[in-house]
Amino acid sequence: MKLRPHEGNARLWQLGLLVLLLLAWHALSRDQQVAFFLGEPIRVAGRIWAWFLPFDVPANRLFPEGVAGNADIYRHLGTTLLETVLAFGIGTVAGLGCGLWLALAPTAGLILDPYIKAANSMPRVILAPIFALWFGLGIWSKVALAVTLVFFIVFFNVYQGVREVSPVVLANARMLGANQRQLLRTVYLPSATSWVFSSLHTSVGLAFVGAVVGEYLGSARGVGYLILQAEGTFDVNTVFAGIVVLTVFALVLDGLVGLVERRLMKWQPRSGETEKL
Repeated sequence: MKLRPHEGNARLWQLGLLVLLLLAWHALSRDQQVAFFLGEPIRVAGRIWAWFLPFDVPANRLFPEGVAGNADIYRHLGTTLLETVLAFGIGTVAGLGCGLWLALAPTAGLILDPYIKAANSMPRVILAPIFALWFGLGIWSKVALAVTLVFFIVFFNVYQGVREVSPVVLANARMLGANQRQLLRTVYLPSATSWVFSSLHTSVGLAFVGAVVGEYLGSARGVGYLILQAEGTFDVNTVFAGIVVLTVFALVLDGLVGLVERRLMKWQPRSGETEKL
């Protein structure tokens, strides 16, 4: 993908800011008391190396104590990613379907409105023990918790997107003889699509949050489980390593959502193009 000049400059500034933050972190971590709470970036990098690579690194200037590689992250990361993807897919489909239904059925929306608001205002973390009781300590209790986070984000965006359809566009489509199915395909769905994708970028992170919180509350594998074990032994470097791994993979999934968005939203003018017309 070809970057515009200002986008290339932004990338350089972003990279420079990252390097500056890492250098500041390294400088602060030279104090052992600070390192106990903030960790050390070199040790965090060593932990990530040990998680992903099967071979050892001998002691050197960068890693004075060496790194013992074991590549034991894959089954834990695979579990967390599976929970995240399942929750993301189920929550998105359910939110899209319910949002369309209630937006196009005003009577049902009016009746269910207080129940939806009550469910959305409920702290979802308190549902984790209930889901563990219903679905056990396997992946499905984590998926169920993450679905509750994803669902409402997608639902409210779709609901609002359909309700924001221009009455003029609807009137013109009906005047041309469009039935309800054709209106759904050519008017309502295109109107809701941009709202859907804006919600999906947030939903990716929330799906990770739901999966990891579920692993905190009861699991035998997953990146959240690794972080919990590290917290129990005050191993702050492993905690930060888990945070870095989760962040990177959340950004990867968000990038995939952005790629799909660009493919499906080619018809939508880019920012600034409408002003030129």
